[in-house]
Formats: sequence, structure tokens, C-alpha cells
Amino acid sequence: MQPLTRATTAAFGAVTVLGVLSASAAAGAPLTEPGPLSLAGTLFALLWVQRRFPLGALGLAVASILALRLAHLTEAGWLWPATLLYAYAALTRRTSVVVAIAAGHALCAFNLDWTTLGHSTREAGASVGIDALWLSAALAVTVSYRNWRRWQDESLRRLRVELDEQRTAERLRLAQEVHDAVAHTLAVVGVHVNVAADALDADPDEARAALRLAQDIRRRAMADLSALVSVLRTTGGDGIAPPVAPPALEDLVAGVRATGLDARLDVEGDADAVPLPVRLVAAAVVREALTNVVKHAGARRVTVRVHYGPSVEVAVQDDGAGRDPGPAGHGLRGLAERVAALGGAFAAEADEGGFRVQARIPA
Repeated sequence: MQPLTRATTAAFGAVTVLGVLSASAAAGAPLTEPGPLSLAGTLFALLWVQRRFPLGALGLAVASILALRLAHLTEAGWLWPATLLYAYAALTRRTSVVVAIAAGHALCAFNLDWTTLGHSTREAGASVGIDALWLSAALAVTVSYRNWRRWQDESLRRLRVELDEQRTAERLRLAQEVHDAVAHTLAVVGVHVNVAADALDADPDEARAALRLAQDIRRRAMADLSALVSVLRTTGGDGIAPPVAPPALEDLVAGVRATGLDARLDVEGDADAVPLPVRLVAAAVVREALTNVVKHAGARRVTVRVHYGPSVEVAVQDDGAGRDPGPAGHGLRGLAERVAALGGAFAAEADEGGFRVQARIPA
């Protein structure tokens, strides 16, 4: 994991200082004495050192606590004052190493309390045991949080790989569709041209009809190919080529939700009443927007709203950093061209709540 931010480190330090001073006051030690202030200040400083040297700072914290307790300068506790240093070390280093340090810390504390301070084994066990139970619970929560974050990061990585593979497969399918359309058109037109050539002298009317039919086929094929080539042109790079049928919006949102994001879908109207090209572009807008949310926004929540009616309205709003997706913006520009080709309007911009992608396409 990344080092703690300065604000988080300052908050951890404030909690540690307040905890040490409060525990010392509860034990009857005046806060004007050097012991509680020394321990609180040392642990506060070590929290900042720990941002670069997690285990080194933890070791110094353990030594400081033991030394001050042994010198009767503080009664704050044997283990718990270093709770947040242990927690951060567990987030960034192997759990077994941190547990080993904690176990050694507890054994040293018990030995010093029993032999050097002269307490009975029962008193020493009770004093150190309570601290050990607290620290065990804190480490368990920390490790659980760390594992959850790792699972979330792995889920995001897998989703990104899946989205990249899906885009590549869609572009390949579209390229195959262009190839098949060209091959089919050339074959059919070739047959009619051959018929016209054979009948040109014997039956000019038949030749003329064959040429007209070839011309009609060519015109329809050119319109289809123009649309396909337009999609290929506008979905180069990181853009998204539409599949044969629009993907289910529920599946797109569910895939994002599986990574840990709070993804919500709100659909109104009858999708079946909307022409297929419009549904394809609307689904492409949703997918590209969700892809950018996963890759670039750092968001926790995303809401997808789609309204099917005389015009199809799509809005994808996240609560992330609100920054431009950078290179991935080529996909958004391609979508803007495809929306404009259908007579619609497209916008993608940061706002106060994060980043918003919206499109309005006449149906």
C-alpha cells in the first residue's frame, strides 16, 4: 500500500498523543511530568518517521515504551501506545514479521514487569495481557482491511484486463464484418455483371436489368460499409466498437459493482421501441464512461441513468477526482462523433461532484 497521507499521519499522531496523555492522567500521573510528554512526543515523531521506515520506527517505539516504563516515567501501558505504529507496519510489511515483533514486545514487557519492577506473575500477566488482547484485535482488523484492499485492487485489475480484451474482440468482430460484407457484395455484383456481359448482345433488356440490380446491391452495400468504416474510424485506439447486439446495461453495471464500487442503474422507458443503432451507441456511452471510472476516476460511487423515449438520454455520474481521463479520452471523442452522427449531443466534463458523461440521441 501507499504511504499514509500527511493528513492521516497527523490524525494518527493526534490520537496517539491524546491516548497516552489520557491514560497517564487516569493512572494518576501529572501531565506536567516529563514521562507522559516524552512518550507522547516520541511516538508522534515516530509516526512521521514510519512513513519511510515502518519497521525501524516500530522498533524504536517498542524500545522507547519499555525504557520509559522501566524508568517509572510513565504508566500509560506496555503495548497499546504503539497500536497505530503496529497497524501501519502491518499494512505495509509482512504480517508474520509484525506479529513476531509484537510477541517479542509482549514477552519483554512481561519479563520486565515481573522481574525488574517486582510485580507478581498474576499482576504482570494481567497488565501485559490486556494490552496484548487489544493489540491482537487491532492487528486483526488491520490485516482484514489490508486483505480487502488487495482483493479490491485485484478485482479492478482483472476488470481492466477484461475490458481491454472485450474491446479488442469487438474491433476484430467489426473488422470481420467489414471483410464479410465486402466479400459478399463483390461476389453478388460479380455474378450480375457476368450475367449482363453474357446477355449484352443476345438480350440487352436482361443485361440492363442485371446491371441495375448490381447497382442497387452496390448502393446498399456502400451505405452499410460507410457506417461500418465510420465506426472503425471513430473507435480507434482505446475506443469501443459495438458488438452485433448491444450489451446488457445490467451486466456492465454489475461488472463494475463487483470491484467494490457502489454502482447503480436507473432505466426508464422501453428499450425495444428504440432503433438498434441508437441502442448500440447508448450502450457504448455507458461502457466507455464506466471504463474511465474504473481506470481513472478513483471514485467510490457511480450512477448510470438511461431514459428510452422519443430521444434516448444517457447520464453517467461518478464522485471521483473529476479529472480528465487523459489518453482514454480518445474513446470519449469517438463516442462524441458517433452521437453527433445520429444527430445527438454529447458532453463529458468534471463538475463539483466528480465527472459526468451524458448524451442525448434522437430515436
